[in-house]
Amino acid sequence: MTKFLRWVKHFFFPPASTPFFIRALPYIILGILSFAVLIEGIYTWDYTNSPGFCGTTCHTMPPQNATYINSPHANVYCTDCHIGRGFLGVELGRKTEDVYEIYSFVFHTYAYPIQSTRTRPALETCEKCHQPEAFSADSLLVINHFKDDLDNTPFNIYLVMKTGGGAKEQGLGKGIHWHIISKVEYYATDLLGQNIPYVRVYNDDGTTTEYVDVTANFDPSTIKESDLKVMDCITCHNRVTHDFQPPADSIDTAMGAGLISTTIPEIRKKGVEVLSVSYTSQSEAMSGIAGLENYYTAYYPDFYNQNTRLISAAIKELQDIYNQTVFVDQKVDWTTHPSNLGHINSPGCFRCHDGKHLDAQQQAIRLECNLCHSIPVVATSQDFVTSIEISHGPEPNSHLNPNWISLHNSTIDATCANCHKMGDPGGTSNTSFCSNSACHGTDFTYAGFDAPVLRAILQPQLPVSTPEPTLAPVNGIPTFNANIEPMFVAHCIVCHSGPGATAGLDLSTFASVMKGSGNGPVVVPGDSVGSKLIQVQTVTHFANLSVEELELVKQWIDANAPEK
Repeated sequence: MTKFLRWVKHFFFPPASTPFFIRALPYIILGILSFAVLIEGIYTWDYTNSPGFCGTTCHTMPPQNATYINSPHANVYCTDCHIGRGFLGVELGRKTEDVYEIYSFVFHTYAYPIQSTRTRPALETCEKCHQPEAFSADSLLVINHFKDDLDNTPFNIYLVMKTGGGAKEQGLGKGIHWHIISKVEYYATDLLGQNIPYVRVYNDDGTTTEYVDVTANFDPSTIKESDLKVMDCITCHNRVTHDFQPPADSIDTAMGAGLISTTIPEIRKKGVEVLSVSYTSQSEAMSGIAGLENYYTAYYPDFYNQNTRLISAAIKELQDIYNQTVFVDQKVDWTTHPSNLGHINSPGCFRCHDGKHLDAQQQAIRLECNLCHSIPVVATSQDFVTSIEISHGPEPNSHLNPNWISLHNSTIDATCANCHKMGDPGGTSNTSFCSNSACHGTDFTYAGFDAPVLRAILQPQLPVSTPEPTLAPVNGIPTFNANIEPMFVAHCIVCHSGPGATAGLDLSTFASVMKGSGNGPVVVPGDSVGSKLIQVQTVTHFANLSVEELELVKQWIDANAPEK
């Protein structure tokens, strides 16, 4: 050992008479070794950041890897989202937080299902590539569905998504991305952020509005400011890369793509059934799904004999779906990792927009169907043309109530027909605006419309029912009180009444009619042709009077518009 140490000393500190090359050699070797270590460190750093390391080397990540490779972010490194891009020193500092995960991995102290307990703010991750303000255009969304009937009847739901966004300075800052342009804070009581009893909105004038879930028995004064989270991209887009879709959605997607033949009787219904069973292992699941073949040999023998290949392909696709969305040993499925987009399979939007979050004035966080998207339109293969309603006209005062959706089923009356077709109200026949199966045929489990506490609060807000006015017979000259007012009540005052009357025109009283709108008089006594009211009603309007009714109004005006 002593001889070795002397050699080392002589190697690094040779006598002064030693040739220069020999004296420089130790430092050249150290430089080469240091460079090799640096290069190896860079490669090691890159590898530990790679999807290959996270998804396959780390044996706890198979579920996340299975969804990752089929996601829109399949070419993005895991660390770009989970650590965020930044200066190397910053990334190193953030990665030291993974020491706990390494400890858990080595000593098996983790518990299933594994959940992400720390995520970087969207500003440090998503917004390095995506700028929310730039996504300001609306977009058409077509959702393919199939019924649980013999023929797997296809139908589509059409929506125009009101993405909104854009800078407020440009007159935008609306729609879905309003949540990003505006500051919103919330308090969640669970790790996954599915239960949110408290929301704070920062208004443009510097004030704040607080909303509390009236059914949660929650006291906002108990919240620590440090426990509030700022709403960002990930609040809604939480499963954009690791999306474990429910069986029905997975099968609809596969059938729409032709991976499962729609000609197989009941395949949609039976597929959902076999995927929804609680199996004890992956192998048992594969056997259970394969058992679907026995069903078709027993109940559809002729079809099976002629289409064995189609059924085998369907079973193979169902097994693939299960292997990508359910991991029995890790206790992972679509219920353990809910997606916050939408509001059907999980609370999603209804975590806040459920009708139960009220402010101090008992006004809810708005949740109208056309707030974030257009009214859904259901179309089948028999519908040659699909028309999507895009509302852009004035809204009646009743609709401006933030609690309108929770109230509307109790306030249906004849005035609705001024704007909407009303056949089969509350039904699912899709024959009118009021019989939309996408609305009335869907169980909105996570909405709070019928919560007893909410119903009691909203009861005083229900409008008082008034008898439908009747037209008095015209005897001689028509008058406002007897003949004109009942028509205005039936057709017009839903929009044209009260302080918020559209265009400032209140048609509920004789005095307000004669006063006119914010643009001047609408009735010129003795001159129906020159009256703005007649000019507007002569062309297409939101609620047109009938030809007979319009003629009566003309007679009234030409007779100098008498009140009585």
